[in-house]
Amino acid sequence: MNFHVLTLFPDMIRDGFQTSITGRAMAKGLLSMEAINIRDFSVNKHNRVDDYPYGGGAGMVMQAEPVYLAYESVASRLEKKPRVLYMSPQGKVFNQRMAEELAREEELIFLCGHYEGIDERVLEEIVDDEVSIGDYVLTGGELPALVIMDAISRLLDGVLHNEESAEFDSFHDNLLEYPQYSRPEEWRGKKVPPILLSGHHVNVEKWRREQSLIRTKERRPDLLEHAQLTKNDKKFLAKLEEL
Repeated sequence: MNFHVLTLFPDMIRDGFQTSITGRAMAKGLLSMEAINIRDFSVNKHNRVDDYPYGGGAGMVMQAEPVYLAYESVASRLEKKPRVLYMSPQGKVFNQRMAEELAREEELIFLCGHYEGIDERVLEEIVDDEVSIGDYVLTGGELPALVIMDAISRLLDGVLHNEESAEFDSFHDNLLEYPQYSRPEEWRGKKVPPILLSGHHVNVEKWRREQSLIRTKERRPDLLEHAQLTKNDKKFLAKLEEL
């Protein structure tokens, strides 16, 4: 997987991505990331990439040409047109299914806007998907890009130390993850559920599945509509409804 980020703040992207799990994955060659400074493609001597919006209004708009030239600096090096994601509060809300779909791509370009947005004409020319990380507005697209790259990266082979970690994350099968416990067995009067100390793996897995169902029903019941439920899951949920 190769990430390419078009941004006005490349250091923000590099500093955020080249640490922890994603940083180790880059060092191992499991993925790559480059941050392209859109200002490097400014068409004026002051390196400005924004101007006043036509029709009036508050703020500034990023110009089309610098964005397009930054995109071309990446696309011209690739064998086929890369998928371009524009970080936008107007986009489709990012979720785990989208992360799994994007993880199958070889090249992804992330376009990070600022100010009042980007000239619509270049968006129409190069963008494949507008993506949001939630119904709120941020100062720019860098944080959403980092969030999405992180979610994608951990799905790639070899990135996580424990190969089963991604499989049992929250949102696996569209269910929230079960509660986790570690040592000591008792902390401030709170004890680890006895089933987890039993050593009976079948019963432990049954308990964990039931806890996932309970948590999802309580906290994110909307997820159950598209969850991959077994007959036993449905029976368990039906019993919960009766309580």
